[in-house]
Amino acid sequence: MTSTAPIAVTGVTGTVGRLVAQQLAERGLALRLLARTPARAPELPNSTVHPFSYNDRAASVAALRGVHTLFMVSASESATRLDEHRSFIDAAAAAGVGHIVYTSFVAAAPDAVFTLARDHFGTEDHIRASGMGWTFLRDNFYIDFMEELVGGDDVIRGPAGDGRAALVTRADVAASAAAVLADPPSHAGKVYDMTGPEALSMADVAATISRIRNRPVTFHNESVDEAYRSRAAYGAPDWQVDAWVSTYTAIGSNAMAPVSGDVEALTGNAPQSLAGFLAANPR
Repeated sequence: MTSTAPIAVTGVTGTVGRLVAQQLAERGLALRLLARTPARAPELPNSTVHPFSYNDRAASVAALRGVHTLFMVSASESATRLDEHRSFIDAAAAAGVGHIVYTSFVAAAPDAVFTLARDHFGTEDHIRASGMGWTFLRDNFYIDFMEELVGGDDVIRGPAGDGRAALVTRADVAASAAAVLADPPSHAGKVYDMTGPEALSMADVAATISRIRNRPVTFHNESVDEAYRSRAAYGAPDWQVDAWVSTYTAIGSNAMAPVSGDVEALTGNAPQSLAGFLAANPR
């Protein structure tokens, strides 16, 4: 890798990709910003914007030719996401990319309780088989999303029981990714678990939101059958309902509970807690 080779960043119109691109730009690194909607890409120094989509091989190869290191944010959730990922990985290999840093998911496995983590495992597997170097950042559930789980009646509902999750902020994931991308050889072949500083139950999440926001938020532990019934009215496809329900059953399994020191090891800073995030981000 030469000092002038650009780093390609996907997801630049979303939170994590945008933060990563901004931090790399602050380090003075050359960037290629890949976006499905180029007009929405951030304007950053020493960067160029390239149109692409995960399943458009020609556009992806054109955007990635001459790139050594690629930051691949997982595509939007869909029934075809794994196929899109595989197509994009194949395009990256054809373009001559040498190293992919991929945002995966904690406890990714072919039989993961959280159904979408199975897609992440399949993506990891395809990257490993591609011949390119790789680093995987396995994200826990995002702290940023927790308030969105609160219903209009101030209740979080789901079959999570007393299980716990070591929730992490998008900002801590982005800072970790930027550290890896600034020195890819040091992180080749490594898997990092992106977690916050503590493992919280959903009752803990509700209590923390209640305390910081001064509103009476509670958690109701649904049965799995109850969870499926309560979500049936949305008319969502089966794969999406499975993902919604397994968000909670994954927490209930405690697969999301282990706390990692990887964020601090990569960034030099302790990860933010749920209470800290809520206090720093008033609604």
